[in-house]
Amino acid sequence: MTVLSNIKQVSLLIASALMATAGASSAMAADMAAQKVQIRGVIQSVSGDELHIQSREGAALNVGLKPDAMVSAVAQAKISDIKKGDYVGIASLPKTGGGDGALEVLIFPAQLKGANEGNFSWDLKPGSSMTNATVANSVTSVSNSEVTVTYHGHQKKIAIPAGTPVVTLAAATRDDIKPGTTVFVPAEKSADGKFTANTVIVGKNGVVPPM
Repeated sequence: MTVLSNIKQVSLLIASALMATAGASSAMAADMAAQKVQIRGVIQSVSGDELHIQSREGAALNVGLKPDAMVSAVAQAKISDIKKGDYVGIASLPKTGGGDGALEVLIFPAQLKGANEGNFSWDLKPGSSMTNATVANSVTSVSNSEVTVTYHGHQKKIAIPAGTPVVTLAAATRDDIKPGTTVFVPAEKSADGKFTANTVIVGKNGVVPPM
């Protein structure tokens, strides 16, 4: 498999994860065989296909990788890299004065444009949302950066404060999953409490998954 195709497949899995667990209705959730959860934390150790992770909440979690699990890394990008027509996933919070302020921005590969488009509840911070959308306009100045994104006929303006993490995807392998590595893992939790995953996003070269 080429690096490009690997990133494309991982991107699709990430886009699916960024549809947001909380975005599903309770009726849909009840029908799901496994609960979808987002695990954010640091690898403590690796035993074969099992990852031992200390979550950001301090919990010790064991996550089993599925046989076809894919690994990707995040690479540093800049606010100025966000262009009209780009497909992005932006986690944001409502601002006190109105509108939304970005918590992070993921620029998807062009092949993923339209994947799981929409605006959903998200669990990066309490009250946050995830917007998968196309950039209709981007305005950057010395004092302010703002994007206007569109999804399913809706339009939303999101301010991007200076210092907001902006990333894209980069190639990685299972060898990059090692102790001390910060990871974002869209996982499934079965009825018996076991976690499994087919996607792992790793921090690399000093860049950590911000989503």
